[in-house]
Amino acid sequence: MSTVNNNSLGSHNVKHAKSGQPMLISRRDHNALLLATLFCALSPARSAWAGPSVVFPGRSWENADPAKMGWSSPKLQAARDYAAKIGSSAVVVVQDGRMIAGWGDVERKMEIHSMRKSFMSALYGIAVSKKQIDLDKTLGELGIDDKPPSLTAIEKKATIRDLLKARSGVYHVAAYESDTMAERRPERGSHAPGTFWYYNNWDFNVLGVLLRRATGEDTFAAVDKYLAQPLQMQDFAPADGRYVSTDASEHPAYPMHFTARDLARFGWLYLNAGRWRDQQVVPAQWVAESTKAYSDATPGMGYGYMWWVSKKDIQKHTHVGPGAFSARGHRGQYIVVAPAHRVVVVHLYDGWKYRELEVGEFDNLLRFIFDAAPKLR
Repeated sequence: MSTVNNNSLGSHNVKHAKSGQPMLISRRDHNALLLATLFCALSPARSAWAGPSVVFPGRSWENADPAKMGWSSPKLQAARDYAAKIGSSAVVVVQDGRMIAGWGDVERKMEIHSMRKSFMSALYGIAVSKKQIDLDKTLGELGIDDKPPSLTAIEKKATIRDLLKARSGVYHVAAYESDTMAERRPERGSHAPGTFWYYNNWDFNVLGVLLRRATGEDTFAAVDKYLAQPLQMQDFAPADGRYVSTDASEHPAYPMHFTARDLARFGWLYLNAGRWRDQQVVPAQWVAESTKAYSDATPGMGYGYMWWVSKKDIQKHTHVGPGAFSARGHRGQYIVVAPAHRVVVVHLYDGWKYRELEVGEFDNLLRFIFDAAPKLR
């Protein structure tokens, strides 16, 4: 994949958007403008940030009148009733940067599980743009190993990019993996690096280790500095993260606590190609690259760089339009980004306190929500 040289020198003349007068900008800024334009041209559904009606929240979300935004009030009420029926802890629906719905305890911090991986993906995009890390370096070159049984020479050929895609071929015991993940883990050495997709906590944990080594920054301090603060998250603080270790592996997991209303900001950032008002928080090229499907994860669903990517306009058996992707966590945690609708849906569920969601229950809720949404033109 081609890259943009952010260190290019020189300048370009462009016209001011309002005055039409020429102004001088650097080649780097010119490249960024071209990249954003290209990104939106290739994915029209993701160009909502340029629309005149789109806003970004300040210290709090602006509450919208759903009916005035084109939503069906009766159908939205049906979605709310269903969320209450299945015991959803918090649901946030955002369209065009305004909160359409906020049901349940949207201000309560809850530990997120695998949604943490999409935050790590964003941090990688920032580090790559700063040339702090090379995605094509191998584990062997980076000195990565693990507790016995240690990595083999073949396993050490996996690259950082392989780990981002969950295609490392390293099937070592990992911290913070579920019983299902452990049961489904392939045998060591059964697949060469880069050849097979397996949703693997070992890959995701090692990515955290490698990024901390490359940047010298704590994971949770980095989330706060590069994401929470620019997005003016209302609740997140570095103390909301913790490292989880296991005796069988050197590499800890990094779960965090978020509120639903803060997670919606992260989803809105990604719907807008990594842009927040006039700041490119995550490079647009990285957003496009990381939300591209590199593997067939489940029928109709691909996997990017730690994002779940629609292949047929479907998320959780619900038609949400082209270009959709999601962050997902164990026990009913979701950030669904639907650029075609300019909608973000966040769902949190306290599966430790209550029963676990049954298969299909969140799918049904998402269907209720998008059935209430304005129809695509």
